Amino acid sequence: MNQEQSLAEIERSLIEDFDLLEGVEEKIEYLVDLGHEMPKMDPALKTDERLVKGCQSSVWFDIHCENGLMRFSADSDSLVVKGLVAILDKLLNGQAAEEVLRMDLSLFERLGLWHHISSQRSNGLAAMMGHLKQAAVECLG
Repeated sequence: MNQEQSLAEIERSLIEDFDLLEGVEEKIEYLVDLGHEMPKMDPALKTDERLVKGCQSSVWFDIHCENGLMRFSADSDSLVVKGLVAILDKLLNGQAAEEVLRMDLSLFERLGLWHHISSQRSNGLAAMMGHLKQAAVECLG
């Protein structure tokens, strides 16, 4: 969980990591690696209620609010999308709900990914962010 790191620090670290990579292929490869490093999600949690609407791939988020902090496990059936989920996990898991609401997707532009993922994946990424923001609103009650 990211309590010990601010959102800005996590973003800076991700940008530095992606800046080291040469081309689009390396960035996508690294994205897939990030997805592989994510903790496994309990298959029993992969239900329709946890499925993100608006994603072409299947993406699940099991989200809990603990004292105003967002905690979640997540998974996808697509390797690239799971990498995008892994970035959201690094950024937002354990963050305050207010931080989740302030988050936008400009980081993916700075990582050099936005123009290289399909429009369907970028729409799915926006749907995932919307899903997390709705949970953040509920968390704030």
